[in-house]
Amino acid sequence: MNDVVNPATYERLAISARDNGLYVLTLNRPEKRNALDVVTIEELIRFFSGARMAGVKAVLLEGAGDHFCAGLDLVEHWKADRSPDDFMHVCLRWHEAFNKMEYGGVPIIAALKGAVVGGGLELASAAHVRVIDPGTYFALPEGQRGIFTGGGATIRVSDMIGKYRMIDMILTGRVYQGQEAVDLGLAQYITEEGGSYAKAMELAEKVAQNLPLTNFAICSAVSHMNNMSGMDAAYAEAFVGGIVNTQPAARERLEAFANKTAARVRPNT
Repeated sequence: MNDVVNPATYERLAISARDNGLYVLTLNRPEKRNALDVVTIEELIRFFSGARMAGVKAVLLEGAGDHFCAGLDLVEHWKADRSPDDFMHVCLRWHEAFNKMEYGGVPIIAALKGAVVGGGLELASAAHVRVIDPGTYFALPEGQRGIFTGGGATIRVSDMIGKYRMIDMILTGRVYQGQEAVDLGLAQYITEEGGSYAKAMELAEKVAQNLPLTNFAICSAVSHMNNMSGMDAAYAEAFVGGIVNTQPAARERLEAFANKTAARVRPNT
């Protein structure tokens, strides 16, 4: 077994393989509401740095216990009494982890529940699809803690909900939950109570059936293109499309479409 996907080599993450290259990655500190310490961040970097080369086709990301993630392990941070330089480098490792997730080319479906707070929201925002249930709640309480975001909220959360809504969340501690959170863009799906895992699994199993190169383009190129000027993004899209749309593995699927044996796109009923 490749060490990247070997659960015995991880302390903070639980890893289980499903069919078709789908892996369930579980934040496994339920007694700390899955707060993110240095070890967890390093394990996220390790997993997502090697996931694609290890044959991972999709990841369902979840948290053990009643909560997804309560953010930065504030007790560890307080005890460490870090210097500005030390904490800057801690933040850079968070960015390394979350960039590996967003840009790594492996679809990540997050099954969210309970607290998705502070760094937990920054982690969730690095996933490609987020599923919640009515009890899931989002907050950025850094303002009340006397600290500032360090894991990409100013980049990804503001992209999802807008700069001023994000600023309001940090300044006031405002909490979003349920359908309001979906309407704002914090998640794409809402289920019945306790149903986020099942829905996330359904989605992860579906996207794992896509061609890996196609998923790589969707889960990497789109983010890169959003960082470019319009002209540069148009050129990059044409370049990526030229490679992905002519891949030999796609011919069978295109033939099924041409022969009218492929699944049709239909509205929900």
